[in-house]
Amino acid sequence: MNDVPTDRNLWRSTAGDLLEAPPLNDRVQADVVIVGGGFTGCSAALHLAEAGMTVRLLEAKTVGFGGSGRNAGLVNAGLWLEPEKVEAALGPALGGQLNEALAAGPDLVFSLIDRLGIDCEAVRNGTLHCAHSAAAVAGLRERLRQFKAQGAPVELLSAAETASRTGTSAFHGALLDRRAGSIQPLAYCRGLARAALSRGAVVHEETPALQVTREKDRWSVETPGGSVTAPALLVAVNAYGSPVAGVPAPAYAPLHYFQLASRPLSDNLRKSILPERQGCWDTATVMSSFRLDAAGRLLIGAVGSLESVGGAVHRAWAARKLAALFPALAGIGLEHAWFGRIAVTGDHMPKVVRLGERGVSVFGYSGRGIAPGTVFGKAVADYFAGGDETVLPGGLLPDYRESLAGAKQAYYELGAALTHAVGNR
Repeated sequence: MNDVPTDRNLWRSTAGDLLEAPPLNDRVQADVVIVGGGFTGCSAALHLAEAGMTVRLLEAKTVGFGGSGRNAGLVNAGLWLEPEKVEAALGPALGGQLNEALAAGPDLVFSLIDRLGIDCEAVRNGTLHCAHSAAAVAGLRERLRQFKAQGAPVELLSAAETASRTGTSAFHGALLDRRAGSIQPLAYCRGLARAALSRGAVVHEETPALQVTREKDRWSVETPGGSVTAPALLVAVNAYGSPVAGVPAPAYAPLHYFQLASRPLSDNLRKSILPERQGCWDTATVMSSFRLDAAGRLLIGAVGSLESVGGAVHRAWAARKLAALFPALAGIGLEHAWFGRIAVTGDHMPKVVRLGERGVSVFGYSGRGIAPGTVFGKAVADYFAGGDETVLPGGLLPDYRESLAGAKQAYYELGAALTHAVGNR
């Protein structure tokens, strides 16, 4: 069950048709040039086009190629950090603004899906943050207190209630967040891009940015086949950007997250395993997640790279974990395997960094890309359309640096491999 190739990404197999977005082969002008075709870039392109601005989006590979087409597809509210920690770090004004914007993130995502008619397996029955130990229930109880203070529709489930919702008795409780849900992330990203195209934005795939310059009041982005000149620039490459001359690279520590997907479960199994299709993740230090897709495949994911020296360890752990959670799935065939790279910042908060006049770089979602990416894309569009930088949640930074990024990456991978080597034995 562990020999499925690492490039069999379920989302690419089920996302439907590719976009019609030919490479740039001309020298053109626009109101805004966007580098990066993930959630942030596509959300920004859509909202800018709806505001009547001309947009050129440049994607080095294909729309959703990076983290937007590789993640677990959980549309969660907020950040990894509890709201009070966000306010302690940023202050009550900026922290409160960021908390409010991201608490409403799932509302924005699912409203866009409905309004634009995006076919992306959207299910909004909440998500479950599952306590992997008795001690972890206290942490969930504290999150419950803080979320309730925000007015969020959250509920702490007992172990028995969690077992009923998940189909496994492995957890000691769970926090059910009814704001949240799950989607097919690549289909959603492509849906945003298609909607932007239909409203006049222009998207160019296979068009890497090579150099960025600023002359007088305009940005110029050079590509292999041409250039785009515009008064405003958004760099939204997150963890998948190649070096571009003229702009600083996003500063983060890379963390990898892998997933494997089974063949579709039988109807009987689907009645007992995640019957309401909530997406789940646990409270363990080396986090793991599991969910169903629309066809009934069970996806299991965790920290780690399938192409590192620990790749075989991660695969073997996944087989044991599945059997431990759901004994009926022991030995089930896995049909898809893939992994992605996450941009983790030291404080686990997203960054909006000023590149110059009307130029920003957005990155660092630390594993919460779908809702925050959509929110920040819209916020940048609002900033460019209206000129008011206070609409950017959490503020606009003059610069940002990440210390010991390489050491942190090695630590994450080593810790995951060691944990998975002994887990569920």
